[in-house]
Amino acid sequence: MGAIMHVIEIDFTDPVETAAALSRLPFLTFLDSAMPEDALGRYSFVAADPFDRIEGKAGDASWAARLKTALAKFHTPLAPGLPPFQGGAAGLFSYDLGRSLERLPEPAADDLAFPDLSLGLYDVVVAFDLIQRRAWIISTGLPETEPAARRERAIARAQEFEAHIAKGAPLSSGKISLAGWTSNFTRASYERAVAEVIERILAGDIFQANLSQRFEAPTPPDFDHFGFYRRLRRVNPAPFAAYLDHPGFKIASASPERFLRVDGEFVETRPIKGTRPRFADPLVDMLQGKALSESRKDRAENVMIVDLLRNDLSKVCAPGSVKAPQLCALESYATVHHLVSTVIGRLAEGFGPVDLLAASFPGGSITGAPKLRAMEIITELEGHARGPYCGAIGYIGFNGMMDLNIVIRTASFRAGVCVVQAGGGIVTASDPASEYVETLDKARRIFEAFGASEFAQ
Repeated sequence: MGAIMHVIEIDFTDPVETAAALSRLPFLTFLDSAMPEDALGRYSFVAADPFDRIEGKAGDASWAARLKTALAKFHTPLAPGLPPFQGGAAGLFSYDLGRSLERLPEPAADDLAFPDLSLGLYDVVVAFDLIQRRAWIISTGLPETEPAARRERAIARAQEFEAHIAKGAPLSSGKISLAGWTSNFTRASYERAVAEVIERILAGDIFQANLSQRFEAPTPPDFDHFGFYRRLRRVNPAPFAAYLDHPGFKIASASPERFLRVDGEFVETRPIKGTRPRFADPLVDMLQGKALSESRKDRAENVMIVDLLRNDLSKVCAPGSVKAPQLCALESYATVHHLVSTVIGRLAEGFGPVDLLAASFPGGSITGAPKLRAMEIITELEGHARGPYCGAIGYIGFNGMMDLNIVIRTASFRAGVCVVQAGGGIVTASDPASEYVETLDKARRIFEAFGASEFAQ
């Protein structure tokens, strides 16, 4: 399919203002590099009003084939000189979608029943280059395929989005604070669950598992979800942040972690494993980062996941192309220091982004090793379906480009309830009390954004 696009360069503004203006349209997906940085946070994208949707539940294993078919049907070459997402599929892949790829037990509770897959097929994307401070409306004219009709639709849709942006954001005066948070664990029961994971490791059952606790609070009818997201991105800026307003649910994510990126044949994943809280005192903060860099326990945790991801990528990458050019590098965010590694590869002939996603989902950094056994133990000990938490949000373009985050540091809203989860990788050297505190360190800024004192100590 030829590259018939209508592109309008618009005045650069903060992408959150454009997302607010387009929030009147259905199926908003805002992929927000709220921590602009040349390598990791250069681009932001706003998409809404898709021409089609792909949705699914975990029992339906056909989603990958349906997604590949749609992407192939509307394949469009990459237009040079523009940000990489130029139309395509974007939205949510929930953690529990992993049960469509492998035989895994059902969670004991799934009271909120988030969709396991919620993607829009977007013909229009508003794209931002945060480094060059430029912005464009990119309109593909899809799903029209006849050239004249496609060109006509591309122009009309671009003008429609331009008018919405010019109109500005609707006013909102709803609440953005939440209280009354409860957890599915007490401190004591979480520490017992950590001890149980350590026993499984010592018994030779697994090497590592990621265990999380689940906080929830009631959401009032007049809650301003987008207003809350504005506050979250201000207090906890992150390079792979996102806001979704899809039918039946909303998600506000301040994720620091890239799951998978595809650029042509090039593949990259950036697992985070190893965390320490930040401190206001610069010297104490520096020493905290140094202690993390030198921690044998945290480095071992990270390297285990790198090995797992090398295996996942090797299923679809050319032999010998999978490498780890960066191991356990220190990266610092608003409330925590992290150890981050980079694994890269080159897709083998005949494989594309969806094949890579199916081979690697869900991410190794938020499951454990070996992955399937770790996921079984997670389901048993956590009790609840994870829903969006530890799934992925991002895009797969009609041009073959892909960028997905890991859904952590995230608030998910459905059926009058907000859920926030936080966890960590458990290895033999883990201390149950410290692991409990680490979950609070990771969730602290989300609770701050809600104006909540519970669990934010």
